[in-house]
Amino acid sequence: MTSSGEVMVKAEGLRKSYGTVEAVRGVSLEVDRGQVVVVIGPSGCGKSTFLRCINLLEEPSAGTLQVGDRRIDFGAHHGRQGRSMPHGRELARFRARIGMVFQQFDLFPHMTALQNVMSGPVIVKKMAKAEAETVARDLLAKVGLAALTHRFPRNLSGGQQQRVAIARAMAMAPEIMLFDEVTSALDPELVGEVLDVMKQLATDGTTMIVVTHEMAFARDVADQVLVMDAGQVVEQGRAEEVLLRPKNPRTASFLSRFHSTIGERKA
Repeated sequence: MTSSGEVMVKAEGLRKSYGTVEAVRGVSLEVDRGQVVVVIGPSGCGKSTFLRCINLLEEPSAGTLQVGDRRIDFGAHHGRQGRSMPHGRELARFRARIGMVFQQFDLFPHMTALQNVMSGPVIVKKMAKAEAETVARDLLAKVGLAALTHRFPRNLSGGQQQRVAIARAMAMAPEIMLFDEVTSALDPELVGEVLDVMKQLATDGTTMIVVTHEMAFARDVADQVLVMDAGQVVEQGRAEEVLLRPKNPRTASFLSRFHSTIGERKA
């Protein structure tokens, strides 16, 4: 994974509150084109909320967010012309730049794998069906499902459904991919096939922000690791440094349960 130096995502002092509860407390992050950033931390620490703020599924309460050349100020500057929260078609265009894959697959049950992957380009981008089918078949082949294009989700394993979900997100040709604990709902034996697809995307230069508890994946793929605790960043740096030589006691405590996973790199 190499960085181009072109900033794709930049969050500064991002906050998200639900009433009196502050789920994200001043998180800052910069991601260059082609970089893979992994966000780790204990359950309930704000990782997923932060990820959802990046594609505006959650509206931040304060801070600034830049995706590509679009910069949005929240909080004190909220409402100023050109800086307010986008709405309607502008919000749709903003989100179209960002692909997101969730814990649950959320595939359309009445559509085949091929139809699921075609749906975004046809419905949202108004792409011709023949062109969308070519794109969808290529992506399904890329995630190892070329032979299963006409299966419905009910006839696919959890790992296969998640790979279809990844192909569906990629079909929109996003500039950045967000992954929110995409293996957490899978049986252990199916986790590897999804992680292999994500590793290939990283090798291909896809810009990715990944929330995960898969520490071996983080060690092998991440350019930088962000550690969150109680809504804040407690440590941030190169994957090798953070995962193997953490400086913050809270990071060390969290990682202690994963030492056998992190320690030995696979050949």
